[in-house]
Amino acid sequence: MSALPLPYLVNLAGLVLGLAFGAAVQRSNFCTMGAISDMVLMGDGNRARAWALAIATAMLGSQLLHLTGLIDLNTSIYATTNLGWLGAAIGGLLFGFGMVLAGGCGSRTLVRLGAGNLKSLLVVLMIGIAGYATLRGLFGPARLWLEGWSVIDLKSRGFASQTLPDLLAAFGADAGLLRWILALAIPAALLLWVFKDARFRRQPALIVAAIVIGLTVTGGWAATGILGADEFEPAPLVSMTFVAPIGNALQYLMTFTGATLDFGISTVGGVILGAFLMAKADRSFRVESFANAQDVVAHLVGGTLMGIGGVTALGCTVGQGLTGIGTLALGSFVALGGIVIGGVLGVRYLEEGSLPGAVRALFARD
Repeated sequence: MSALPLPYLVNLAGLVLGLAFGAAVQRSNFCTMGAISDMVLMGDGNRARAWALAIATAMLGSQLLHLTGLIDLNTSIYATTNLGWLGAAIGGLLFGFGMVLAGGCGSRTLVRLGAGNLKSLLVVLMIGIAGYATLRGLFGPARLWLEGWSVIDLKSRGFASQTLPDLLAAFGADAGLLRWILALAIPAALLLWVFKDARFRRQPALIVAAIVIGLTVTGGWAATGILGADEFEPAPLVSMTFVAPIGNALQYLMTFTGATLDFGISTVGGVILGAFLMAKADRSFRVESFANAQDVVAHLVGGTLMGIGGVTALGCTVGQGLTGIGTLALGSFVALGGIVIGGVLGVRYLEEGSLPGAVRALFARD
C-alpha cells in the first residue's frame, strides 16, 4: 500500500513532469510563438520542427497508452462528442494573436517567469484572471452562448467521439484499425519531415527538449489515468495544459480553499521551478522588466487574449497543440490551426503596425 494518499502521488507526478518541462524549455528555447515567428520572418524551420517532433512523441505515447488499454482517451475533454468547432477556431485565433503580443505562449510565459522575466508575471496574472473570467466569471455567459448554438452533438449522429478514428469509421472501416494506422502514420510523417533537414539534425538541445516535452504529455496521461485510477475517487484524465491551471493556481494561492491542489496546479509550479533551476544552472537567470508603457500595454492585452482564447478553445499551444492533438481529436486540430493563423497574424501585426496591414500581409503573395 502506498505511503502517500493517491491525490498526493498524482500531484507529485505533476510537479516532477512540470520540472522536466520547464527545464527542457529553458535549456533549449523551445517556443511555439518563436517557431511561428522564425518561419514567417526568417524562413527558419528549426523550432517548428522541434514542435512537430514534440507532437509526434506525444501522439505516439498517448495512443500507445490508449491502444494497450491502460487509459481511455475518449474520456478526456478533447474527445467528447460535443464538437465545439467555432470555439476552437475563434479561441485559437485569439490565443495565437495574444501570445505574439505577450512574447510567448502560456508555457513559455511560465518558463520566462522562472528565469526572472518580470514582464511574464503580468502576463501570467492576466492569463489567470481572463481565463477564470471566461471559465466561470464575467465572460462565461458569452462563452456558453457561443457553445450553445455552435457545438455539434456528434453522439446524436451516431459517433462515439470526435477523434479521427471514430469519425472516419462512419465510412465503414474499423475504428480500432484506423486508430493504429493514424497513430503510426501521422507521427511517421512528422518525423520524416523533422529529420530530413540536416540543420535540425545538428540541434541536439532542441531534439532532446522536444522529446522530453512530448514525453511529459504521455507522463501526464499515465499519472492521472494509471496512477490516479481509483475505483471510488478517480483523478480526472488530464495531461499537460496551462491556461485553466494558471487561473486555478492563482485562486489556490489567494485562498487555499477556493481551489483544490491538483495535477494542473502542480505542473504550473513545477514548470516555474524547473525553469528557475535550469536558468541558475546555466547562468541565464536575469531579472528583466518593461521597456516602456507600450510594452506594458502589449503584454497586458496579450495575456488577456491568451486567457480568453485558451479557455474558449479548451487549451493552449500545449493543451491543444500537443496534448489534444495526441488524442487525435478533430477539435484539437481546428484549435491548433486557429493558433497558427492567429500567431502568423500577430507577427504580421507587429511588422506592419496595424491590423488591416497585418491582414493584407497575411494574404499577400511574395
